[in-house]
Amino acid sequence: MGTTTSATTAATDGATTLADVLVPWFRAHARDLPWRRPETTAWGVLVSEIMLQQTPVARVEEPWRAWLERWPRPSAMAAAPASDVLRAWGKLGYPRRALRLHAAAQAIAADHDDVVPADVETLESLPGIGTYTARAVAAFAHGQRVPVVDTNVRRVVARAVHGDAEAGAAAARDLADVEVLLPRETTDAATMSAALMELGATVCVARGPRCADCPILDRCAWQHRGRPAWDGPVRKAQTWAGTDRQVRGRLLDVLRGAPGPVTAAALEAAWLTDPGQRARCLDSLLVDGLVEPLADGRFALPGEAGDVG
Repeated sequence: MGTTTSATTAATDGATTLADVLVPWFRAHARDLPWRRPETTAWGVLVSEIMLQQTPVARVEEPWRAWLERWPRPSAMAAAPASDVLRAWGKLGYPRRALRLHAAAQAIAADHDDVVPADVETLESLPGIGTYTARAVAAFAHGQRVPVVDTNVRRVVARAVHGDAEAGAAAARDLADVEVLLPRETTDAATMSAALMELGATVCVARGPRCADCPILDRCAWQHRGRPAWDGPVRKAQTWAGTDRQVRGRLLDVLRGAPGPVTAAALEAAWLTDPGQRARCLDSLLVDGLVEPLADGRFALPGEAGDVG
């Protein structure tokens, strides 16, 4: 793996920094995503960041618009039952994110006057909000000068700064590597964070990078090293068919599609292939708080159990 090029060295080319190139490139070429528009509130940015975790942009745009139309402020969502939130989450996957966002909305409404906090530390204190999401909201919603590091950003830094084909495992240096690339001016720093992310998502992609279209091709350490192949561990592609994730999704589909609690038989019919797997997945949904059991043997989404007479 490349170790001879430091972030500070790679960030500059004489008096020109990577930010001098990437900030105007982003302003000219960035995708027109609704959560990037000036009128988007900090709540809208927070919702987008939660939805975009492990979910492609194309699958998020319409649910995001519907979500903000239905719940334009944290207090609006905070007042909704968790069952409504899970139904609205639909097919976005990883539904625990919906419950975490619901809990965060309740905390923002109750403890922060319905205003999404601006500083990283306060954001991290919200239920279900981790380091990445807190920094993304601070930067993209509030224009703070904080490094924002996701998989795309780590790949760009690995190639452009360290000369490696892949980023490898997350490391303590990641935040420092990105912070040194940020301009001192706050607005440009937030734009640079977005630019690094955009470059990794659209040009410096994992497979088949479009190097000919890269605005920093001439200063990319990976290019200067002759684009050496990655010699570290390779992540295996995730499968879907037959996994516990698929079974959990099938069970939740039954509950989301029903107007109220459902019978055990209805859940059993959702996955006949492996009854043991189905039982295990139902147990995991109960543990995660995504499903609640009723005394009569039926099952419900969170909050619906108390509505049953």
